[in-house]
Amino acid sequence: MITQRFAVEFDRRTVGVAVRLSDGFMFYASASRFDELDGRMFRSARSIERELKKVDRRKRSHAFRPQLSFAA
Repeated sequence: MITQRFAVEFDRRTVGVAVRLSDGFMFYASASRFDELDGRMFRSARSIERELKKVDRRKRSHAFRPQLSFAA
């Protein structure tokens, strides 16, 4: 059996590989930003895309939160 593998790109960068299996796609992250998705099974390529967007959105919102400081 030949295994189908696909490079997964997000924001014009390769972020991992999706391997087609009988019940969906296994995602292997190559970008540490998406490590939490590494090894997860997805029903479709579209569902991988949705999860990448969610992770990116969440990490961006945390990264750009202004730090408050109070002067005495």
